[in-house]
Amino acid sequence: VQLQASGGGLVQPGGSLRVSCAVSGSIGSINDMGWYRQAPGKQRELVAAITSGGRTNYADSVKGRFTISRDNAKNTVSLQMNSLKPEDTAVYYCNAKGTRFGVRFDAWGQGTQVTVSS
Repeated sequence: VQLQASGGGLVQPGGSLRVSCAVSGSIGSINDMGWYRQAPGKQRELVAAITSGGRTNYADSVKGRFTISRDNAKNTVSLQMNSLKPEDTAVYYCNAKGTRFGVRFDAWGQGTQVTVSS
């Protein structure tokens, strides 16, 4: 199972960015998909998650600004980030949990840098 993230970049405070992630490989089923982030000197933290049924969960710091979505047919997950703040600067990682040939997997993408700065 491989996850390929795209998007990210440099944006001014108040701006918007979208990051996306595609899951490929021999996949049985994907249950939860999500985005995590890690800022320099800090632990990786959950930003947003979405179940296969579309139930979402957000970190308090991004509620109302970020929106997670997924396309089950294409095995993709995206994170629309609006009203970005400098404290959103971090490397963003996508994550997928599911089963493959009856065995659970917990896979990560390579990370994409999001920098919010004027």
